[in-house]
Amino acid sequence: MASNPKQDREARARLRAYQARQAVHERRTTRRARDNWIAAIALVVILVLAVGAQLLFFNGGPGTAVPTPTDSATPAPTDTPEAGTNIGDVPPASLAEGRTWTGTLTLNDVELGIELDGAAAPQAVASTISLAEGGFYNGVSCHRLTDGGFYVLQCGDPSGDGTGGPGYSYGPIENAPADNVYPEGTIAMARSTGNGYSMGSQFFIVYGDTTIGSDAAGGYTVLGRVTSGLDQLKEQITDAGVKGGLSDGAPAVPTTITGFTLQ
Repeated sequence: MASNPKQDREARARLRAYQARQAVHERRTTRRARDNWIAAIALVVILVLAVGAQLLFFNGGPGTAVPTPTDSATPAPTDTPEAGTNIGDVPPASLAEGRTWTGTLTLNDVELGIELDGAAAPQAVASTISLAEGGFYNGVSCHRLTDGGFYVLQCGDPSGDGTGGPGYSYGPIENAPADNVYPEGTIAMARSTGNGYSMGSQFFIVYGDTTIGSDAAGGYTVLGRVTSGLDQLKEQITDAGVKGGLSDGAPAVPTTITGFTLQ
């Protein structure tokens, strides 16, 4: 049978169109498989990061939280020091000079007059002096507030979640009250439960008389007291309570250290 040029051209055109569609289909199939692999890898990475973040949160870091009135179990530092052991470059206790230091701790725009007792708590006061003079506390939040019979505002964690610190941890516990009563205005150091050598940069201000039971390590280092401005702190920050109406958590009024001077 004689060929028909027109039919031949149409057949070739149909073949080219079919081949083009096949090529597009193959490229789409390849791209879809590649995208599925990328999505799977991304999901694995996200899961790993999520698990890592949870471990970091629950294991904590240098510094740490003061216990709640009903549960003294708090996140422990990642590098938990052995009993009686400092970790890192801890400022020498001699910086406290065995004297009383006065100054101003400003939270938001509330100026608190403070005194730090370098004779009763030389190591804690020396660390605080070093951090304050070095600007460590500038812009750091007060991440925790408790109320309902337990009146503490906790500050000084650069991570903002209770797990951070200055890169070192120290002890021992100094000047803890024998009766476990921390009067209104007390400034004390936070630490890990049961570890007297886990103090760092986190401290708490007691804005109402509070009893904090001792644990295996003892009480909490009292490094000083608020001498003025506590009423303003209550009116502008602590009276608003805890975010979400809880009894322990972030302050309802976001609170930041905007100044810390000592002399």
